[in-house]
Amino acid sequence: MSILIYAESADGKFKKTAFELASYAKKIAGETGTTVTALTINGPEASALGAYGVDKVLNVKSDKLTAFNAKAYADAIKQAAQKESAKIILFSSTTDSLYIAPLVAVALEAGYASNVVALPESLSPFRVKRNAFSNKAFSFTEISTDVKVLAIGKNSFGLVESNGTAASEEFTPSLNDNDFYVKVESSEKVTGKVTIADAEVVVSGGRGLKGPENWNLIEDLAAALGAATACSKPVSDLGWRPHSEHVGQTGKPVAANLYIAVGISGAIQHIAGINSSKVKVVINADADAPFFKVADYGVVGDAFEIVPKLTEKLKLLRLKTHNFIINCAP
Repeated sequence: MSILIYAESADGKFKKTAFELASYAKKIAGETGTTVTALTINGPEASALGAYGVDKVLNVKSDKLTAFNAKAYADAIKQAAQKESAKIILFSSTTDSLYIAPLVAVALEAGYASNVVALPESLSPFRVKRNAFSNKAFSFTEISTDVKVLAIGKNSFGLVESNGTAASEEFTPSLNDNDFYVKVESSEKVTGKVTIADAEVVVSGGRGLKGPENWNLIEDLAAALGAATACSKPVSDLGWRPHSEHVGQTGKPVAANLYIAVGISGAIQHIAGINSSKVKVVINADADAPFFKVADYGVVGDAFEIVPKLTEKLKLLRLKTHNFIINCAP
């Protein structure tokens, strides 16, 4: 018996969520006396997963699976779960995994819990804590089926190194034409930037920036923090920024360690999509903006004055830290 995780990768590297899943699975495995198996699909060198608790990696190499296909990926993961007699299958809360996880649960007649934010409250009965009501509350869900499928919220557990090693073996699932009724004709990927999905810090702008010509304020602040850039729905709808940067309930969900909102009033749909972020900072000229009600830190004032000053201070701080490290080096 094993705990199975689906380890996502992109551009030849594992996503941070893969290591977080491995860390989460290792903790449960230690309590249940089981092992951790990871499944990769056309992924990179799998040895890196061993450092976070994975005991074995099943590598799927298939030209048919070069483009993401939820049904085909789910079928491959189902077969891997059956091969390993896995009773717990873990996914991250990425866009792709949230497509796959319910399909795997149905195929295995398993109970499914999404938005899990902590280790199980108990293993018998199996009980997990989840975000609920657009991240405004927590719920506790008990799963009574023999096989359990969980989707773990981003940044909810963290990375825990275990200094282990992972054995690797090839795995060839049996796929048929029914798995490929839906085909990807083309895709567009953002390159050369910190992606919203993997970012620990996100700087987001709204209509308060008054136009796309002022977006350098967001980009400069993000560069100083090593952050991803994002925007509100109206900004995306107006064509100021690409849809790939739209965050919120109708865009991409964000669970960053730090989320900075500049010139965003805080519509309920936007807040619902970023509410899982640990620290929320709001900069807005309107003291009555709804966003201030959920902010951890708020600054009332003109973004065109505040953001450049904040960016400059961060650059100076980074420079001082860099010089300190150099001076302290042996």
